[in-house]
Amino acid sequence: MSFLARATLSAFFALALVSTTRAQAQEPAPAAPSEATDFYSLQRQAAAGDAQAQFALANCYFRGRGAAQDYTQALTWYRQSADQGFAPAQNQLGNMYEHGFGVKTDYARAVTYYHSASDQGYALAQYNLASMLENARGVRRDYRQALALYRKAADQNLPDAEQEIGYFYQCGFVGSRDYAQAIAWYRRAASHGNSNAENQLGYMAGEGWGQPQDYVEALSWYYKAADHGNADAQENIGYIFQHGTGVQTDYRQAMSWFYKAAAQGNSNAENQLGWMYQFGQGVQPDNGKALAWYRLSADQGNQNGINNLRAFTAILKQQDDSVWDSANASATDPAILQAQRQERIKDLVRHINELDADAAEQDNFADQLEHSGKKNDALGKIFNALGTVGAVQYRQQAQKDRAEAAGLRGQLAQTESQFQFSSNVADP
Repeated sequence: MSFLARATLSAFFALALVSTTRAQAQEPAPAAPSEATDFYSLQRQAAAGDAQAQFALANCYFRGRGAAQDYTQALTWYRQSADQGFAPAQNQLGNMYEHGFGVKTDYARAVTYYHSASDQGYALAQYNLASMLENARGVRRDYRQALALYRKAADQNLPDAEQEIGYFYQCGFVGSRDYAQAIAWYRRAASHGNSNAENQLGYMAGEGWGQPQDYVEALSWYYKAADHGNADAQENIGYIFQHGTGVQTDYRQAMSWFYKAAAQGNSNAENQLGWMYQFGQGVQPDNGKALAWYRLSADQGNQNGINNLRAFTAILKQQDDSVWDSANASATDPAILQAQRQERIKDLVRHINELDADAAEQDNFADQLEHSGKKNDALGKIFNALGTVGAVQYRQQAQKDRAEAAGLRGQLAQTESQFQFSSNVADP
């Protein structure tokens, strides 16, 4: 989470922006199949009805490890495992329905699966169900019940749940704000390696919430979080050096940290880079780079990026056409190209997920028509024939969706290859 003010172009002064990026607990990525338990062994064990093997096999399909990524196969094996009451599989089905992996997003169904796993005391499901209650996804918002579930998960030392409890106390979602409690919970989560909690401890120290204001301590926590790869902390450090908050203004350091955060897709950092290139903070002003970074930020829905892009575009278009044409030309900065590839990867993954979900839905419609169980009288035969025709149409559409998804997977592999090849781009 990052709560620092962000520079915006509106009226050419800085406005405050509160960003509430939240932690999300995830099912741990499964290890690649070993020689002792290879993919084919998992298939045999899963087919024999072993719930843990079914879950592990589903993970292989879900992650694309040991087999091509296939959400349809993943769903099949997760369901078989979940039907035997295996909580991790129930939780993962909830995750797929919440985020639309291979299925249409269905918050109500996600809540049902999370509930089943949570009732068995599974910490990740308790966390995920609490998140649904907190954000009113598929269920009425209930902060008290959410906090109770976060506490149950925290009792099992789940760091993300500990961090969320700190956030609840910081924001006063249940009762009055209690910064002392927030700090205590953030420290507990940080001790378990949670970088979002480290970032929040930095913010609270810098603001003087629940403690004397201390920029040195704030920067120390930000550095810890940044060392753990936290993009918000990296962006916060950049912002501190950009504005000289408790330190000497150092545009070079600021830009370096913004580039680190932007490399992870942080939209605030992308917006700040646009600002620095527009106004020449530590670099020569560059309209093309400023425009490109603002666009990357805006494309992620960052409101400051959107505002800055709109305002800067208007400024450029007020000048002669050559100024706009020059700025609007494709950027050649390697870091910008890398960020554009990253966004392309996100777009491709999103589109592939949508096509997979559509194909699964078409197959489901076809199954319903083919197994509708109509009577074998004259009228029933007519309906059966119509159902068969409809089922064929649904199957054909599912095949088209999967073929399109396969083509996009080829583009994704190529883009990912380019992204990996360029991943060591040095900061300018």
